[in-house]
Amino acid sequence: MAFGSMNSGDDAPMSDINVTPLVDVMLVLLIVFMITMPVLTHSIPLELPTASEKVAKEDKQPKDPLRLSIDASGAYVVGGDSDTKVDLATVTAKLKEAKAKNEDVIVAIAADKAVEYDYVNQALQAAREAGISKIGFVTETKAQ
Repeated sequence: MAFGSMNSGDDAPMSDINVTPLVDVMLVLLIVFMITMPVLTHSIPLELPTASEKVAKEDKQPKDPLRLSIDASGAYVVGGDSDTKVDLATVTAKLKEAKAKNEDVIVAIAADKAVEYDYVNQALQAAREAGISKIGFVTETKAQ
């Protein structure tokens, strides 16, 4: 008669659910949330600077990067003129000139798929010597 009730004479198992462990867990969670909630809602007042409309509009304008192309044979082309192939010393000089004109110049390196990595590395080294830190790589996506 360990599982049955004392009043009934049958030996049926007790079918009541014991909710004591559930209540214990819920009370612990309630206490934990009561302690952590003030920490989550705490905020620090900050006075952030605001930009004028003129400056904000100028910052949103995309800047045209200086394109540095490297063809499959390793020849360098600076800018949009694809007929003028230059050597590495000229690339460094043109990058320094672009850096002198615009402090925030961006260089976009467009290297051919078949070019050796050494040519790309030399272009990166030339940009580093010119003091340019914003460098991107041009890629093409396949048409679907």
